[in-house]
Amino acid sequence: MNKFLEQALLFDFYGELLTDHQKEIYEQFALEDLSLSEIAEMKGGISRQGVHDLVKRCQKTLEGYEMKLHLVEKFLSVKEKVSKIDDTLAEWEREKNDPEEMVKRIRKIADAIIEEL
Repeated sequence: MNKFLEQALLFDFYGELLTDHQKEIYEQFALEDLSLSEIAEMKGGISRQGVHDLVKRCQKTLEGYEMKLHLVEKFLSVKEKVSKIDDTLAEWEREKNDPEEMVKRIRKIADAIIEEL
């Protein structure tokens, strides 16, 4: 997974656990792609180095939440399994395979999703 997507997902899942100040600066850096200097200039009263330190602390905090809760990992895994269900249905529509076999395959994937949750 690329770094931008990882940062965005971590922020989506755990961003509300940051302070308002942390949230605002991290969002400007990670999602709006503003530079450290641009953020420092906009904020006033905080240096470029201060923004850098805050962003690094936020990244570590968000990664720490993920290490404990694994919500992003579970989300990506479920998303992959749902995609497999969609692929299975598309294959069945194209090839008109045995519906019982399709049901078994989808049930197996669904069971894996439920087990994971």
